[in-house]
Amino acid sequence: MYAVISLKGNQYKVSEGDEILVDKLGDEKPEADVLLVVDDEKVKVGKPIVKGVKVGLKVVEAEQKGKKLTILKYKAKSRYRRKMGFRPIYTKLQVQKIS
Repeated sequence: MYAVISLKGNQYKVSEGDEILVDKLGDEKPEADVLLVVDDEKVKVGKPIVKGVKVGLKVVEAEQKGKKLTILKYKAKSRYRRKMGFRPIYTKLQVQKIS
């Protein structure tokens, strides 16, 4: 059994017991919209949200740093080059139950 959920504008495919990294939530309680549920051969597709289905999410780690991303800026023929990097901050969630 798995579900496709929408959280802060991003979609994730989750199953019970999965841990996912999402953009930093801060003090918000994780509330996900369920877009699709697949249980063996039964498929429920929402228009746009599946009614009566909830996904229980638990915050495992409030802030976790991701891999370093490198941004390069370059303009031809003008000797302009800039290198910059940053590490995005994520929230780690655990999917407890799909009901």
